Amino acid sequence: MRIMLLSLLVWGSATGQNRAPAAAGTFYPADSKILTAQINQYLAEAGQKSLPVKPRALISPHAGYVYSGGVAAYGYKELVGQQYQAVVVIAPSHVEYFEYAAVYSGETYETPLGKISVAQNLAQALPTADGLVKLSESGHTFRRFERGEHALEVQLPFIQTVLPNTSVVPIVIGSMNWTVIEALGKQLGKLLQRYDLLIVASSDLSHYHSYTECQKIDQRLVTALSKLDARSFYSGLVAQDYEACGGGPICATIIATKTVGANQLKILKLANSGDSPYGDKSGVVGYLAAAIYTAPGSSAKKSSAKEADSLTKGELNRDEQLFLLDLAEKTVKAAVTNQPLPTLQDIPPRLKEKRGAFVTLEKQHELRGCIGYILPLYPLYETVMEVAQSAALRDPRFEPVSPKELKDITIEISVLTVPERITDINLIEVGKHGLIIKRGYYQGLLLPQVATENGWDRLTFLEHTCLKAGLPRDAWKDKNTEIQIFSAQVFNRETIK
Repeated sequence: MRIMLLSLLVWGSATGQNRAPAAAGTFYPADSKILTAQINQYLAEAGQKSLPVKPRALISPHAGYVYSGGVAAYGYKELVGQQYQAVVVIAPSHVEYFEYAAVYSGETYETPLGKISVAQNLAQALPTADGLVKLSESGHTFRRFERGEHALEVQLPFIQTVLPNTSVVPIVIGSMNWTVIEALGKQLGKLLQRYDLLIVASSDLSHYHSYTECQKIDQRLVTALSKLDARSFYSGLVAQDYEACGGGPICATIIATKTVGANQLKILKLANSGDSPYGDKSGVVGYLAAAIYTAPGSSAKKSSAKEADSLTKGELNRDEQLFLLDLAEKTVKAAVTNQPLPTLQDIPPRLKEKRGAFVTLEKQHELRGCIGYILPLYPLYETVMEVAQSAALRDPRFEPVSPKELKDITIEISVLTVPERITDINLIEVGKHGLIIKRGYYQGLLLPQVATENGWDRLTFLEHTCLKAGLPRDAWKDKNTEIQIFSAQVFNRETIK
């Protein structure tokens, strides 16, 4: 499997305004007759349509066809007999990094089934003034004998088969920067309000875990994805609760489709490479076919960015703090002992407001786990329950907490305000503000109490946050580095006695 996925063999390169195939002969057959027969076989095996309406978007895998083609067919079968003005295909970049979404500026993409036209009028409507979305060949073109991006290309033969003569808008996202993802989603949302378009988000799921572990991780993703909350899903990816190499395309797709009232997600097929005749179960890759659509009879309700960003910044009183600590302790115990999570009654109204929060576990004054959501994605009590479980079981730095350790575990909760980007470091108040340092794929976060516990000044705090992000300690000076601050109300059993 890995030989196919990592092969550098290319079938062609970009010439002029046509993007020639890069993955034919490796990820899928280069012979048009064999390719057509293979796709038709996958579609036949996927059976009949199951959606009640025409889909607004698909999530489709992009591995070699012998591994994921059968899963992809479960999505594409829903398009048979449908018509769209164009198909927008969004893929991640596996080959090069760039800090924007690249909308292909050429005229055609080519596969062994022929050339497929780019809907240039739509492509030219997408770029933003700030350059987060731009017309570009980045991520699309490649040089002969070098690896070309496959994630977008492998979707095209399916599109050519089920939607013949349809044009496409090919987009490659070069980073997992939320501002890029959000900008693309909003631009696509504007187009969806004017044109009858389908969006295809190209993504595989977890990579190279055991068969059983892959199933667990991918099921967590499906649970999160079903909420159709882009910010929430993105935070889960950042927190490594689950994996999706096309997480950016998926988030942008959710943002876009919500502008036209899409409110339902249907899982059409969930599998992994271990389910194929060619895969083993020791190290597998997860695959998902899913559709996003508007439920019949539902009214189109447009999402509001202001609503998503709203946050009540009031301090929690003693009773509210005790409620959350008790909830976190019971949640950790239930998660570790595999018991039902606590049932809640009489939740204080303030704890129903959307807030970001971290739960920190310590054992004999040593860190034992710390996970959180930076943004206000869920009601605060739900956030605490979710991150308490993750801190106990899914912090990648530690083994899961065992039942025998519970008696030695203490819990601290940090309730956050919304992060704000700054350009003047003098605004950072040590002891009051936490820091987020971001540059490209790299991101690090330190809570306010970390600086005070270690006796750091402002510059030392900046340096250690850079190191946490995997960057040089002076990376905060780079104009391409983004600095964000937030404040937190931090409490534990000792502080509220």
